[in-house]
Amino acid sequence: MIEDVDGNRFLDFAGGIGCLNVGHCAPHVVAAIREQLEKYLHLCFMVTPYESYIALAERLNALAPGGFLKKTLILNTGAEAVENAVKIARAYTKRPAIVCFEDAFHGRTLLTMSLTSKTHPYKAGFGPFVSDVYRIPYAYPYRGEKGATAESFAHHLEDAFKRVVAPESVAAVIAEPVLGEGGFVVPPRDYFRLLHQICRKHGILLIVDEVQSGIARTGKWFASEHFGIEPDLITTAKSLGGGLPIAAVTGRAEIMNAPEVGGLGSTFAGNPLSCVAALAAIEMIEKEGLLARSAAIGKRFEERARGWQKKWSLVGDVRSLGGMCAIELVRSAETLEPADTETKEVAHYCWEQGLITVTAGTYNNVIRILTPLVITDPQFDEGLGVIEAALASVTGRKNGALSHGSLSA
Repeated sequence: MIEDVDGNRFLDFAGGIGCLNVGHCAPHVVAAIREQLEKYLHLCFMVTPYESYIALAERLNALAPGGFLKKTLILNTGAEAVENAVKIARAYTKRPAIVCFEDAFHGRTLLTMSLTSKTHPYKAGFGPFVSDVYRIPYAYPYRGEKGATAESFAHHLEDAFKRVVAPESVAAVIAEPVLGEGGFVVPPRDYFRLLHQICRKHGILLIVDEVQSGIARTGKWFASEHFGIEPDLITTAKSLGGGLPIAAVTGRAEIMNAPEVGGLGSTFAGNPLSCVAALAAIEMIEKEGLLARSAAIGKRFEERARGWQKKWSLVGDVRSLGGMCAIELVRSAETLEPADTETKEVAHYCWEQGLITVTAGTYNNVIRILTPLVITDPQFDEGLGVIEAALASVTGRKNGALSHGSLSA
């Protein structure tokens, strides 16, 4: 719950855009921060190491998929994690090119903007962008070719090697296991396994961007686990810090060792307050069963949203992987014309009724749900009820306008 300066109370279905999986001001996290406040605020780990940075790196090494030796670099933001993952991949492979995906979002710095797909508002007016970045279609079942399979989607990568960039020039493929800003698109289950096979065949690293999908959001620590892959490098941020800014790159030890000493670093990276907050958030997820809670949220959402899909043609697609939930709104089930205006109306209605939502999608036609995982069932149902009322209101106005138009004609 959030209360504004006028005393209005809001249910939060945005969670700071996925940063508050353990909730607002989680007591366990706040207690850890308070204890650290009495010790020291900053040292710079590269100059004066401290235990909490090492402890967090060890936890992430243990949690990340893969039985191989791992190392973790702790940073400040998701974009910084992506930038460093690319640097590490280039240092290890001695190759320059990066392959990314349509509808992807990786950040707002120069390199991460170059990897990001959406033009407005993220890229317009900020060019020129970084070279040797190549983009291919993502596995988007709802908007892909009819009958497309994981194999046909994965073929776009091999096709790119014939048409746009030689595989021996590619350092890494970077992908979100579930698109974030792109609309919470969940690919076919075998898609990433096939992509990883192609990467291995050509000596290319697979970087998985788990900034939004990681740290319990999908019902597992990492969404990668749903697809049975062990990425070479994983980036995390957002809910890792329990509300404080922190990010990380976790990967195979031999790959992480590739940059020379001093090649990676940041003055404020792995700030002591953020490290203890992250350790507390991880402990809270474990002790309070938030992985299972995320899965239950996703199931509860799907059961309700499938009913909306049957009732209103405006709801074109319903998607979820654990607590990473979304509906895509369209004006026509045949053409899949994006209902961007209607999406804004739904979000505005929700705000007026005390529900904070956030939209997404390349076409601005997706309502995504990133509620803190500590939400109760009655609170969650109440929020879903507001979305349902919003859909009914927007659909009613739309149908009324069509009816009025036909009478006038």
